[in-house]
Amino acid sequence: MAKIDKKKFRVNERIRAPKVRVVNSDGKQLGIMSREEALRLAQDQGLDLVEVAPQADPPVCRIMDYGQFLYQQAKKAKEARKKQTVVEVKEIKVRPKTDVHDLETKIRHIKRFLKDKNKVKVRVFFRGREITKPELGMEVLKKILAAVETEAQVEMKPRMEGRQMIMVLAPKKS
Repeated sequence: MAKIDKKKFRVNERIRAPKVRVVNSDGKQLGIMSREEALRLAQDQGLDLVEVAPQADPPVCRIMDYGQFLYQQAKKAKEARKKQTVVEVKEIKVRPKTDVHDLETKIRHIKRFLKDKNKVKVRVFFRGREITKPELGMEVLKKILAAVETEAQVEMKPRMEGRQMIMVLAPKKS
């Protein structure tokens, strides 16, 4: 189960405020009373007094089973983490003179990355005098884009950065 910071909530004797607003386990307000009176009320029911809103004036305390409350909080946190998706940026490197078969293999990799909902950064490296013909790099990127146009959308148009041309593809939203 997910880890919840137990120090976040003051419970029973750890509550410092002399007067507190008390809410029972059903959510019904019992009003403002002294800390001792609220503690006695919680102990009579076999439950804990938990400070849920310490910034309020007076602080709001709830009568509840603290262990069960922590369990519920951990469960909520775990659910929130489950729904969260982490998008990675995968990188594919090619050269202006990359062979057709090698390019097809790279395209298959790109398609797999996009299917896994990852972004893909395609880099065309220019060596030596290749830099004098950036249109060759642009051709390679156009071939790649034509091959994956059904699965991808261009997030960053091709542009030169030093001796390389970079383009970023993102999976199409369905």
